Amino acid sequence: MLLASLAFAFMGGFVKLLAQSIPPLEITFFRNFVGVLIVGFTLFKSPLNQIGGKFWLLFFRGFIGFISLLAYFYIIAFIPLGEAVTYNKLSPIFVAIFAYLFIGEKLSKYAIFAVILGFIGITLIAKPDGLMLDKYSLLGIFSGIGAALAYTSIRELRKYYDTRAIVLSFMITGSIFPFLMMIIAEFITIDGYDMVLSTFKMPSKIEWLYILGMGLFATSSQLLMTKAYELSKAGIVGTISYSNIIFATIIGVVLGDKFPDIWTLLGIFLVIGSGILVAMPKR
Repeated sequence: MLLASLAFAFMGGFVKLLAQSIPPLEITFFRNFVGVLIVGFTLFKSPLNQIGGKFWLLFFRGFIGFISLLAYFYIIAFIPLGEAVTYNKLSPIFVAIFAYLFIGEKLSKYAIFAVILGFIGITLIAKPDGLMLDKYSLLGIFSGIGAALAYTSIRELRKYYDTRAIVLSFMITGSIFPFLMMIIAEFITIDGYDMVLSTFKMPSKIEWLYILGMGLFATSSQLLMTKAYELSKAGIVGTISYSNIIFATIIGVVLGDKFPDIWTLLGIFLVIGSGILVAMPKR
């Protein structure tokens, strides 16, 4: 899990480098298209073994995962990498809330405290002006909510679908929609909607290397994380996964991000603490 977290942070680093000149929509397309090729190749070696029957839930998982990733890649271009990852790591907190609302899982006193702690932490990071959050904070929180909805749906989908089918639902959706949006953007331009409508920009030679690095580290992170959950208890693995915030902060500073101020650091540690509390066994 430590290696998975490091790989995820490096993926974020490559996204930050690409975001200086490549639209987030296009980065999202390449991130998912590389994944489709890799996972699709495994289908030739080992066909899917599944029951099926939950197509719309499968589509929902893919679509919500796609727009969550798009929001995450978009904010990476404008805020420090460590902060962007912290927003995304709000997902376990929202998973606890959604599991309570939609699946009927009980919220322990630790989970309730963790939710409060997490929201205090994200407030310190976002530093709202009065009661108003800026666009990047809102999109960051949304990326965490979207990821949580995707993870919650997986709890039901894994009863009916092969893991690779669930992953492909996300990657195929995340390839088709950006592709269509880039085509539409060739004919329609709407100010302020650059996140969802942007024209294709041919990457340079070095940017193709960044795209390759992003795809390889993203896939490595997924494989290592899956293996970690197979080999150890979910609570331990979930706790260690928060190391990617630390890795991402370091990589971001190396790439030119400002070092977080004391309030941002405190907010990050509160979010990490809340995630660890959520990951603790219910007993």
